[in-house]
Amino acid sequence: MKFGIHNSFWLDRPDPAEAFEAVKAKAQWAEDHGLVWFSVLDHMIQIPRVGLPDEPVLEGWTVLAGLAAVTSRIRLATLATAVGYRNPAHLAKIAASVDLISRGRLTLGIGAGFFEEEYKQYGWEFSPQPATRIRQMEEAVRLILKMWTEPRTTFHGRYFHVEDAILEPKPVQKPRPPVMIAGGGEQMTLRAVARLADACNIVDGDIAEVRHKLAVLRSHCDAAGRDYDTIEKTRVLPWLLARNEAAVATKRERLAARGPLRGFVGTVSEAIELIGQYQNAGIDLLINADRQSDVETRELFASDVMPHFA
Repeated sequence: MKFGIHNSFWLDRPDPAEAFEAVKAKAQWAEDHGLVWFSVLDHMIQIPRVGLPDEPVLEGWTVLAGLAAVTSRIRLATLATAVGYRNPAHLAKIAASVDLISRGRLTLGIGAGFFEEEYKQYGWEFSPQPATRIRQMEEAVRLILKMWTEPRTTFHGRYFHVEDAILEPKPVQKPRPPVMIAGGGEQMTLRAVARLADACNIVDGDIAEVRHKLAVLRSHCDAAGRDYDTIEKTRVLPWLLARNEAAVATKRERLAARGPLRGFVGTVSEAIELIGQYQNAGIDLLINADRQSDVETRELFASDVMPHFA
């Protein structure tokens, strides 16, 4: 089992002007403490269930470029870029540049998108049909993979078009950076993972639901002639840890003022038991959605939880 951090909350410090310094410190801490993954939210405004709509939010790919220059080992990603936010040819160029800056540590995290209010605010077209957005995402990934690997790319899809397009320099990773497709839709999203992705990301559900989603993914892999074991299975979940029940209760009371505490809230021993169940279910990488910016949780993960799964 490997571990990572997902930064979805930009208020670690009171001054919004310090937001990048805070996320930089967190990523460097994660790298220094044996975590292998650091991802950032790619939204223009804060999303429901994470924070308030008027919270300060940094632009994800700009942040990744900055982190690429101040870290050296940890894998970097957005979790996840919605296909509607950027022309996919432009996204291919951005991602290739971040891969170069990081010396080959980028994973492209991409999804179909869901936050209609954000699309409206920023003037992007939002298809009300999830199936349309998923088809757009799948076509965008096909285009991006071609641009990363071909000298020039001509692509005439249903949604996207490029003509004899040059993308130089190519990404550092060969044959190209890995792609993570986020979401657990059983009919289309997990089928797209089986066809195109190097990793999946399961966002919702308990252990039984995760097992079910991975079984569905395996069936799509069988249908596509894809080796299921070549796909990295990841799970993102908020974690809030304390050493004992009394400390958990105190922390729960202190942080509840920010809103409902979602995800896992409990002791170190309870976390170890649950993570073992995720491992048995087939999860390879567990990502802590660091929504409460709780330093003790990160420290307990590194000192008391991760050694059990080394």
